[in-house]
Amino acid sequence: MRVDVLAVGTELLLGQIVNTNASQIGERLAASGLDHFHQAVVGDNLERVATAIEEGCARSDALIITGGIGPTRDDLTREALCVAAGTPMGFDEDYATRLRDYWEARGRPMPDSNLRQAQVPLGAELIDNPKGTAPGLRMRLGDTWVFSLPGVPAEMLPMLEDDVLPFLRGEAGADSGVVVSRILRTWGESESKIGEMLEELFESAENPTLAFLASAGEIKVRLTAKAATRDEAVALIEPVEAEVRATLGSRVFGADDETVELVLLELLRNHRWSLGSAESMTGGLIAGRITAISGASDTYRGTIVAYDSAEKESLLSVPRELVESHGVVSEGVARAMAEGAASRLNVDVTVAVTGAAGPEPHGGREVGIAVIAVKTPESLQAKTLRLPGDRERIRTFGTTAALHLTRMSLQGVSWGN
Repeated sequence: MRVDVLAVGTELLLGQIVNTNASQIGERLAASGLDHFHQAVVGDNLERVATAIEEGCARSDALIITGGIGPTRDDLTREALCVAAGTPMGFDEDYATRLRDYWEARGRPMPDSNLRQAQVPLGAELIDNPKGTAPGLRMRLGDTWVFSLPGVPAEMLPMLEDDVLPFLRGEAGADSGVVVSRILRTWGESESKIGEMLEELFESAENPTLAFLASAGEIKVRLTAKAATRDEAVALIEPVEAEVRATLGSRVFGADDETVELVLLELLRNHRWSLGSAESMTGGLIAGRITAISGASDTYRGTIVAYDSAEKESLLSVPRELVESHGVVSEGVARAMAEGAASRLNVDVTVAVTGAAGPEPHGGREVGIAVIAVKTPESLQAKTLRLPGDRERIRTFGTTAALHLTRMSLQGVSWGN
């Protein structure tokens, strides 16, 4: 069974609200084994919403609509369903009574506009909303089942899970099954390079399929399989995952929810080592990434943000002559920052970052140059990177690179050239 999703709301098009419903619905459709190939967003315009509904019905066996069923004049999904179905609007007196009772129980007069929520296109059934006053709708448009749910995630999700998905699984019957994905996380190569390395496998894979996702300097390889049961889907993924890992080697650092921060903290625990950081270009972003993880305090001690050269000298004991001779954005300064942080914070491992994030060159180095040093009880290494993008992207990529180079130092993986 193929299911499309349509989000209604001009606020989504303007970027005033992030459409988190789309990812929530997509995730649950996959877990239910229901095919999901298309999502759309349309603004609060009757003609455009009706057209989007018609197009969704032409593509799919079921259409899930979110938004546009509140009590205000710009909530147009009910009217658009009438237009798309060619049916008049009805009125549910029983639900109108429920609305009045709801407001009376709270000791408040009900605005007349709330009675819009008792309007029901003829032929539609109400879906109970346990979290709010806007009921959902289920109706048949030609060969397609259409579900209209609230746009508020806290109201939409219980209705999706308790009513819509069980109904669709029943309709799909034996054709349902499950869809399972495995995410392999990599760092150190571009998306295009990873794609080239896995090109033959990508071309031959049918179930599971492969996809590549770029995110903040990391590349994720997603393996997705469909089967009758979860165990069968996992069995399909396992040999392909083994082949991907064999091809990419140490570039793969984790899977699914294993972020670099989690991997790094676990390595530190295994070594019984503590960690600190010295940040210039990243301005505390490394500390922010690490301390966002619950339990990080058992290994992470803190950061020293030494943005100005004078503070590098006073807080991290970076020799002034080193800055003058090599420049503030240099491997020598990065090593000195790492050593200074190790002494000042009294930790076993330190990572230091200095660089030119832009928009202007800094320390005689062009925009995008980042220098990272990592000190462990066994080594002190530094590396110069050339990072792409604007200031925000350079700082984000620099933070990610610093975490990975620290991870690799603890794993004994070569940094390469």
